[in-house]
Amino acid sequence: MCPRRLDFCRAGDTICVVRLDRLGRSLKELLETIDMFKARGLAFRSLEERLDTSSAAGELVFHVFGAIAHFERRLIIERTRDGIAAARARGKVPGRPMLDTDKLASALKLVEAGVRPAQAAKQLGLGRSTLYRELAVLRDTMPFTPALEEVP
Repeated sequence: MCPRRLDFCRAGDTICVVRLDRLGRSLKELLETIDMFKARGLAFRSLEERLDTSSAAGELVFHVFGAIAHFERRLIIERTRDGIAAARARGKVPGRPMLDTDKLASALKLVEAGVRPAQAAKQLGLGRSTLYRELAVLRDTMPFTPALEEVP
């Protein structure tokens, strides 16, 4: 929640969000935010979940939905960890694949031959930004190379 928006709120106003997860990332953060609203005399309404904390029943439903959302996030985290562990057990390595040094060397030769880095990347199936990043690293670590000096 943007603190500057709260500067315009007066007691009796209702803070309205589209979904509950727009208000906070964790159950603790949601509860703290709602408590702060209560202390300032503000009500809260979530349109998608049809929650309204201006009544006792609405506040109860808010706490139940918040707990369920927190539980769901924890399940997602556990499943993700389990999936990564299972992939590792099958010999898979999570993350981005390593940069092919042969392709990088070929790209460097093309750039030195006068081919634009974007065109070299396209020809070799490398990402354009990947090639520019690697060329910048090479420019910083290699002795003077005229072709690399022209690369932005």
